[in-house]
Amino acid sequence: MEYKTTAKLVIQACDKDLPGVFGHGCVLLLQGIAREHSLNRAAKSMGMAYSKAWRIVNEAEGQLGCKLIERDGARGSTLTPAGERAIAVYEELQADINNVIATKANDLIASINQSSQFGTGPYSHTTPSHKLR
Repeated sequence: MEYKTTAKLVIQACDKDLPGVFGHGCVLLLQGIAREHSLNRAAKSMGMAYSKAWRIVNEAEGQLGCKLIERDGARGSTLTPAGERAIAVYEELQADINNVIATKANDLIASINQSSQFGTGPYSHTTPSHKLR
């Protein structure tokens, strides 16, 4: 049987009682801005109100202390170098987290299966998990 493990990275200011400042949703929004060259079009492509998208970017910029996008009125928006780096670093860190979790989960499943096969685990007297439906 195959298993899927997931964990979502969220960067949050420790000194403030705010929701996550920078996470998967913000990254998706920034990627949309890079693709669409517009905060408004990126928001619409995600089914999000412009005001919410603006608030997400504005709060992330405020908490991270850097500009993530350049707004140029009617010409749209583009990512700043900091915005591009933020996406790249987030994606790399998320991939690392996913790899660690997948490895640890596989180790856990293997350990559980090994214990139940040899009757050595604390619950070895119970029905093996692979026989449960």
